[in-house]
This record gives sequence, structure tokens and C-alpha cells, in this order.
Amino acid sequence: MLLNPPNEAQRAPRSRRRRKVPAMLATAVSLCLLAAGAPATPLGIGDRLYPQLGNPGYDVASYDLAFTYPGANDKPLQAVTTIDAWTTEDLERVNLDFAHGKVESVEVDGEPASFRSAGEDLVVTPGETLPDGSWMRITVRHTSDPVYGKEREGGWVRTADGLAMANQADAAHVVFPCNDHPSDKALFTIRVTAPNGYTAVANGLPTDVDRAGGSTTWTYRTRHPMATELAQVSIGRSKVVHRKGPHGLPVRDVVAAEDRERLEPWLKKTPGQIAWMEKKVGQYPFETYGLLMAHASTGFELETQTLSLFERELFTQPAFPKWYVESIMVHELAHQWFGDSVSPRTWSDLWLSEGHATWYEALYAAETAGRPFEARMKAAYAASDRWRAAGGPPAAPKAPSPGKKNGIFRPNVYDGAALVLYALRQEIGRAAFESLERTWVSRHRDGAASTADFVALAEEVSGRNLDGFLQAWLYGEKTPPMPGQPEWKSVDATKAVKKAPTKTTGKPVGKSTGKSAGKSSGKSAGKSARK
Repeated sequence: MLLNPPNEAQRAPRSRRRRKVPAMLATAVSLCLLAAGAPATPLGIGDRLYPQLGNPGYDVASYDLAFTYPGANDKPLQAVTTIDAWTTEDLERVNLDFAHGKVESVEVDGEPASFRSAGEDLVVTPGETLPDGSWMRITVRHTSDPVYGKEREGGWVRTADGLAMANQADAAHVVFPCNDHPSDKALFTIRVTAPNGYTAVANGLPTDVDRAGGSTTWTYRTRHPMATELAQVSIGRSKVVHRKGPHGLPVRDVVAAEDRERLEPWLKKTPGQIAWMEKKVGQYPFETYGLLMAHASTGFELETQTLSLFERELFTQPAFPKWYVESIMVHELAHQWFGDSVSPRTWSDLWLSEGHATWYEALYAAETAGRPFEARMKAAYAASDRWRAAGGPPAAPKAPSPGKKNGIFRPNVYDGAALVLYALRQEIGRAAFESLERTWVSRHRDGAASTADFVALAEEVSGRNLDGFLQAWLYGEKTPPMPGQPEWKSVDATKAVKKAPTKTTGKPVGKSTGKSAGKSSGKSAGKSARK
């Protein structure tokens, strides 16, 4: 992704010329273009699972999001979204993903533009065509409404004292206009204005706090590009707890003020968990990290970049074993490398994110709490054919059911995908596998990568032709034989069987929450799933 405009000398001459509309007619023509031309239609980049997500014709470099919180989490926020992007083709119109909120005005490069909704797109028509290779700035003034009907999944999460965000997989565009696909990552500046007494925290590091009258504005910026689905904003009567991680990394956690002391035994574990992950795959890839412990019932935990979202209940309910809670913390932490720094190029590549997070979750539990790693993989192997029948192979998951857009989060992309990694380690050996993991997150840092990229790198690192081997494991309807474990059997998916035990407390694998079937197994003891 291009994050900065190239030098003037590098631009092709035509990229600086726009097809002008005479000044007197610009406004009138802008307002009539949609009516006079072809009907405004929703577009998409053709993602196999979410074909309407994302938009062709431009590459976003940065977002500037400004939200004004009214002091009640059931009222719309006033918002301004500014998008800086490069066009990648001639554009008479620009489609943005935006599906929930009232648009008040749109400007393109400072000039008024007409706009219209089409499906879940906001279709913007500037007063002049934007030529291929040109720099554009789109400013949308709109509301951001935290109240949804039952048909919506994700977006703003209403907490006991404010709001948080949960935009995975395709809900960022119910919060702000954007190019809502992980293949188009960008830098973010996030400004939140709220009444005094509230605290706002967002992705990245704080750059400014401005108090004026009865309100305060917090500004945060990311130092690394981020997918829209990973944006996070917390607004509440919160306490921000600061500590140092490895190499002086700033670690900050967001908790309700009254929970500060109660949750400290959990919060202080994060630096050690980061150090553990760094020994496995290399230095932490971002500028900060921390946990957002929300007073909300979401049904999942979420790896929002640099500030992972957790349900407070996970840490306060005594039914959850200590080792289990810690492994879930590591699952979301591992995502900062796998899924955040290296994002899936398409949503069919989700296994690369969830499979790796599940892998390190299980490995951490094995190394720190004596939870048998191989036993978990063997149990996953027994269930794998059923998971593939229900949800598709790990790298070709079935599309979500109508009305369940987050239905791709099934066991096949959690433990089913971790099982693929185990098979690969068995095939190429531990040393080559560990080298592959480190090289993967280093080579694709701050980018998006595909299953084909992973297969190619596995072959490069191992010096082996793995196309046939991984083709069967990633795309086969049936689970292939496990290398080195000929006695492992997968239960016939067509036969009625008892549910397989989880790796945690023996509860059924894949508890459905409408969000996932478990970010590894679905939380046991009735707890929520991880994303």
C-alpha cells in the first residue's frame, strides 16, 4: 500500500489533470450526474465469502475519524470521516462501504459532491472525473448510530458505561464509511470528543488531549497500517493502566475504574505473554498493546489492533480455570502477528489468522500449564471430517448463512486449521516449521497475504514441493492421514456421534454463539467464542 504521495516528478502527467467541469456548472452537474448516468449500484472486490465488501478503483492510505459522543450510548454520535486515497483507475464515482447512519454531506478534494445509498454502499459522485493515479480526499459528515436491529452483527458494542467496537468481519462500515476489506489497510487517526468524566481510548498511541468547557477530545494515531475490521474505540468511565513490556513497549489496559485492583492479577501477565510470543515468532510488531475489558456481553473476544477486546466476565467468573483464561489472552495476543500485522488477503484466508492464534493458544497452555498439545491435535483430528462437512475445508470455508454474516467463524478455521499446521510441522520437521513461522510474519509485516503465499513460503523454507500435500490438507473434503500418526482416525461425518470434548473442560467443541464456533473451541462452560 502506498502510504505517502510520491514525489511530483514521479507522477505521470495525466495523474495531475482532472477532467474539469466549468466552474458555474460544477455544482449542478455534480447533483445531476447520478440521475443522468447509469444507476448507482453497490460494488465489491469479489471476495468469495463477502462479494460486496471492499470497492475497486482506489487504495486507501489513511483514515481520519472524528466522533462526538453525546453522553448516552443509545444516541447517534456525530462523526466526520476523512479518507485519503490513490485512485487505481479512472473514477467517475467512488463507492464507499457505509450501511448505518445518516450522511449529511460529502466533499471530494474540498468541493461538494453528490451522494446516494446503494445497498450497503455510499456512492459518491464528484464534480469531475478522478483520473487513474491521482490523490483524492473524501470527507463525509455523518452520524454513527450504536443502535441496530436484530439483523446487524458487530459495529458499536454498547457497554455498561459507554461504547466499544467489534467490527469483524464486515461491520466497520456500519460505524464509518470505508473500504471495508482487510486487503486495503491504512493508517488511522482517531479523535473522540466526550463529556468530561468519560475516557476515550483507541488504536495506537495518544497524541493529544484537549479539554474545553464540559468536554474532552482525545486523539490517537497508529504507526502501522490497519484493516478496518480491527479498528477500536473505547468510550466509558474507565481507568487506563500503564506498564512496560519487553524492550520498553508501552502496555496500556482499559478497565472500569472500580475493577482496577480486582483485575490487576490478570493485567500484569501481559508483558510475560508478549515475551513468550517473541521467543516463538520475533519482536512484537506494533507500537503498543493492551486489553480492553468491557462490561458487555459480546459472545466473543476480539483482536482489535494494539487493544484487544475482552468480556470482563472472562476474568471475573470463577468457573474458568486460570490456565484457560491465560491461553485465551495469548490467542488474542498471537493475532497481533497473525491476522493484524499480517492480514488475510481474502476472507477465505481466515484460517491463516485463526489457525495460528489457536496454535499458539494451545502451545502456551501446553508449555505453561501442562495441557497436552498432542492430545488436543488428536481430538481435533477425530472431529476434523465433521468440521469439514459442516463448514468446508479450512482454506475454503462455506459462505455464511443469510443473516449470519459472521457465520464463517466455525471450528474448521480454528482447531481445524491448527491441525493443518500440526500436519505441516510433522511433514517438514520442527526446525523448518519454526523458521517458516518467523519468516512469514517478518516478510509480510504490515501487509496482507494469502494461502498461496503461505504455501509458497513453506516450500521455500523447507526446500520441499508441498503443493500436493497442503492442497489436500487445506482444500480436501476429507482429512488426509496424519504424518507420523497412522493410528489417528477421523470420525465419519455422516454418522451420528457424541460431541468431541474440548481441550478445556470437556464441554462440547464448537459452542455456537452466532459469532464463531470457538476461537479454538468455543468457550467452555457456556462462555463466549474468540475471534
